[in-house]
Amino acid sequence: MATAPSAKLTPLLKDELDIVIPTIRNLDFLEMWRPFFEQYHLIIVQDGDPSKKIRVPDGFDYQLYNRNDVNRILGPKASCISFKDSACRCFGYLVSKKKYIFTIDDDCFVAKDPSGKEINALEQHIKNLLTPSTTHFFNTLYDPYREGADFVRGYPFSLREGAPTAVSHGLWLNIPDYDAPTQLVKPLERNTRYVDAVMTVPKGTLFPMCGMNLAFDRELIGPAMYFGLMGDGQPIGRYDDMWAGWCMKVICDHLGLGVKTGLPYIWHSKASNPFVNLKKEYKGIFWQEKAIPFFQSVSLPKECSSVEKCYLALAGEVKSKLGEVDPYFIKLADAMVTWLEAWNMINSPGEKPAMTSLPNATSKK
Repeated sequence: MATAPSAKLTPLLKDELDIVIPTIRNLDFLEMWRPFFEQYHLIIVQDGDPSKKIRVPDGFDYQLYNRNDVNRILGPKASCISFKDSACRCFGYLVSKKKYIFTIDDDCFVAKDPSGKEINALEQHIKNLLTPSTTHFFNTLYDPYREGADFVRGYPFSLREGAPTAVSHGLWLNIPDYDAPTQLVKPLERNTRYVDAVMTVPKGTLFPMCGMNLAFDRELIGPAMYFGLMGDGQPIGRYDDMWAGWCMKVICDHLGLGVKTGLPYIWHSKASNPFVNLKKEYKGIFWQEKAIPFFQSVSLPKECSSVEKCYLALAGEVKSKLGEVDPYFIKLADAMVTWLEAWNMINSPGEKPAMTSLPNATSKK
């Protein structure tokens, strides 16, 4: 006797998480992610020509924003949203009303673990975010909150409650996330190592955050997840996610929040052109040698008790210290302030600007 098909299980945080995708092309890659994404709401930020029609596969619940929408919603403050750069994704963070964000690039596909099982990257990110981080003391069995692990001998009991996790940073199989010089000298290199581990990035330690497989608690750290002023009209590109990562980590360390890295893996399918990348990265390769020591030494005032206060103070430090390196950083610091103003405008209680997409740019299941 035939049985009725079982109903789909409700995925974790279904009504509390948005998936943000920056793109310039049709989103056919979503077909591979359908089993994992179909029940979630997508925010798609279309980069480039707003008159170009972007096709989204049927069955997904999404909102599609283009540059016209950015300008309409933010007005003069739209200047802080990068154009012709994946940094445009942070507009999705801005307009989301959910507690959590997962962001992924459109050249990232479902990876498989060593047993051949498809990896539900989103589920792993959620597990990372919902368990504490060990920011103040390193556990040699990596994440002690994972099933089958615990705190090792000698780990202080007073620190075992951990810290709230603000960011979950995933990794990639196949195409590594290399800079242009490394791409040029290792054009055929592929990452085939699957390391079954999640670890907390220790307090006081910076890391190069990659935005193509990333999740965060928007309520905990959202105002600091600004991907900078990059791309068209700017002297630098491909440092958007790293800039956000340095700013975010300094603020997390100050406020006692945690950052995890490791699982989940995605399959990064397409290597970008190293010569194009070198043109975008050229100044950044020099500037990072000044920027990283700045972030390693910057100190936020004790009275900075919120992410917004921290970010405003950090913008002031960027202007005064890195502004000496190049005038670009003065412009970037001003954009950081504008971003914070836009965040408060969109997200302040009682403020409800018209944020719906153009009629032909919104689709529901």
